[in-house]
Order: sequence, then structure tokens, then C-alpha cells
Amino acid sequence: MKKIVLSVFFLSGVLSATAQEYKILNESGYKMPFFNHLNASLTLGTTGIGFDVATPVGNYVQLRAGWAFMPPIHQHMHFDVQVGETKESKYDANGNRVETKFDKMAALLEDLSGYKVEDEVEMIGRPTYHNLKVMVDVFPFIRDRRWHITAGFFWGPSKIADGYNVTEAMPSLLALGMYNRLYDKTMISYESVQKFRRGEIAPYEIIPVFSIGQYEINSPTEIESLYKMLSSYGRMGMPLGKMTDENGVSHTYMMVPNEEGMVKAEVRTNSFKPYLGVGYGGRLLKNDDRFHVAVDLGAMFWGGSPRIITHDGTDLARDVHGIKGKVGDYVEIIKDFKVFPVVDVRFIYSIF
Repeated sequence: MKKIVLSVFFLSGVLSATAQEYKILNESGYKMPFFNHLNASLTLGTTGIGFDVATPVGNYVQLRAGWAFMPPIHQHMHFDVQVGETKESKYDANGNRVETKFDKMAALLEDLSGYKVEDEVEMIGRPTYHNLKVMVDVFPFIRDRRWHITAGFFWGPSKIADGYNVTEAMPSLLALGMYNRLYDKTMISYESVQKFRRGEIAPYEIIPVFSIGQYEINSPTEIESLYKMLSSYGRMGMPLGKMTDENGVSHTYMMVPNEEGMVKAEVRTNSFKPYLGVGYGGRLLKNDDRFHVAVDLGAMFWGGSPRIITHDGTDLARDVHGIKGKVGDYVEIIKDFKVFPVVDVRFIYSIF
């Protein structure tokens, strides 16, 4: 961020100083077709809010440099929480509410931890992109300088958006993490019980489910009982779609909290993004050449589909398919944006 802002001010300073130098030359009678005036602009549009400065570098060419950022507009999303890979119906054929595996585990977790587990987690998505921009405007018509063709590039952080759970979801996520921890440790402990049954290890080598001081759950009977219950339910998480493992087997991708008890995701693309577009401009006020307005239409080339990386390293855009609901709609939209449409309005003031 600091590097980009410093780069913008450096470029702006270079353009301003050079334009001032050639202005002095022009006033002394030495006419130059470039760097003889300087414009400053406020920009609004799909690239965000920003500014740029511009100066001619020939009779039909203008150089522009600036910076733009997108305000963090929040978009709320909801993810279902379930136990196991198969979604359960909360109602029977007659429309009566029935107890699901999630209900049973939620009640158990609330009793153990004191945290109430909700059946959905709310997340907030927001754009985070900001870019340095360097553009070259070409005015192709000798008698009409309102039209211009533009080529250049945007450069900024590769992360252009992110998502994270709301604070109110933390109790549910913490309880969910506790359940999965118990599930995983029970599976490991049960494997050691099986080795003990086969005579491969001694009784004291059985891995306990957990231990508190001198107390341990390491009885083969207790471990087997806990294993039967938990294995019949499965892990708890937020199912997003299907993944295929290295053996070609398809399974449900369950997003679970990280070690901080949070769920996060980032949208990433290339840092360097070429741009190509056209524009049209003119006076903003009649008979006043100091104020102009211009509209730029073009495309920012991202160099392929953006990646949507969760906190566990899964790419939702490439690794997961069949994502349902509103979240799936967002993922499909982002995947299709190999080229980002640019619609910007520039309010221009001629400094000299």
C-alpha cells in the first residue's frame, strides 16, 4: 500500500515538475508540443475512487498516472452448518419438525461448552482492491479531441476481495472446532484400540481421547462406544460443494474453522493488469476550458480467472464444484471475470 502511494506521488511529482519546466520554456518563447500543461482529475467508477494527473507528450498523445481504491462495501453471506456429508431434512413427510444429527450434536456441545451452535454461519465479503494506474491516451482525430483511445496498466496487491465470519458467529465456530477436535482424536484413539485388540501394542500404549491431570479416557470400551456414536454422525462443518481427491474419489468439501476459530477466504488475481479502452470528454462548463469531464470505457485484463482461496488453502474456483445457493452464484460470477469491465468518470481541472 505504502509503495503504491509513494509511486503515485513520485510519478505525479515528476509530471508536475516536468510540465512546470516546459511551461517556463514556453513562456520564454520556446514552444514545445509536450509537457506544456497539467491536468488533475477526480475519478469515480468501477475501479473505485481515485485521482490522476495528466500532461501531453505530443500533439496527439497524453500521459496519465494516478491511484484508485474501492471502498469496503460489505456483502453478507450465509453458510449452512451440518453434521456429516449428507444434508438432513428437519421435517418429516407430514411437515413435523424432527430431531437431526446436528440437533443432537448441537445440544451436546452446548451442554459441554456453554456455547450455542447455530445451524448457519454469517460471513461478510468486501472488495479490497486499490491500484496504481499509468495510462497513455491517444487522440486519433485531428479536429476532434473529445475522443481518445487508451492503453496502459493497473498495478496493485493481488488480493482484490476477502471474506470473514461475523463476530456473532464465533461461539458456533468455537463449538464446531471443539466437536471436530473430539471427533479426530476419537478416530486416532480407536485405531490404537484396534491395535491393542490385535495384540500389537500394550494396554498403556492406547492413545487416550483426552486427559485432564490424572484422568484419562483410555478404556477400550469407552473409546469404542464414543467411536460408534461419532462415526455414525461424521465431522461437523459448512458443506460448500464437491471435491475430487488424488485417487479420483469425489467427496463433500466441508469448510471448518481454523486454529483461531474463524473462517476466511480471499479473492486473488495478478498484481499487474493491462488495460485497453476508449473515452469521450468535453467541457463541463460552457466557455470555461479549466473544467472538463470524460468517460472511459474499457477492460482490465486479469490474466485468467481469479482464485478464491479459503483459510485452509482450498481454491473454491478451481478445486470445488457444484456450490449451491448465493455463495455458488458469487463463485461463478467471479470465475467468469477473466476481464474486469472498467467504467470510469473523470472530473478534470486544468492547473495550467
